[in-house]
Amino acid sequence: MTYEDDHDDKEVLAIKQRKLLEMQKIAAAKSSLSNISKPIVLNDSNFMEEVSKYPLILVDFWAPWCGPCRMVSPIIEQLASEYAGNAVFGKLNIDENQLVARSFGVQSIPTMLIFKNRKVIDVLVGALPKAQIQMKIKQHLSDSQNRTGNGIYG
Repeated sequence: MTYEDDHDDKEVLAIKQRKLLEMQKIAAAKSSLSNISKPIVLNDSNFMEEVSKYPLILVDFWAPWCGPCRMVSPIIEQLASEYAGNAVFGKLNIDENQLVARSFGVQSIPTMLIFKNRKVIDVLVGALPKAQIQMKIKQHLSDSQNRTGNGIYG
């Protein structure tokens, strides 16, 4: 056995171990997502922790007095149920949680921020129809699947 053969074997083993860890991480994330079929309630205290838990999460910034927010709310509920296991949906009342809303520059509601791996990757503003919100979620799920090649975002 030559040095190159030994080096190649070690490299292949390292790649296999890294891939196994990635697959285990994805499986753990997938199983934690499967139980979430309703929007989670977010606040100034739990926001960063909750957003960090999920690979893909849409956060609806809303207020009880906001008519357009009340139009979007049932759509968010439906999408949370439909995408359980693939994406998580959260709701943050801006009247009660001004720190988070301010930190993301939310000036109009409803505003929906889509986070992937703790980073904002998309912003939706206004009372959008279900199809438009759904299109954005599908786009980001599809982008993730194409990058990982295994059908699960990572």
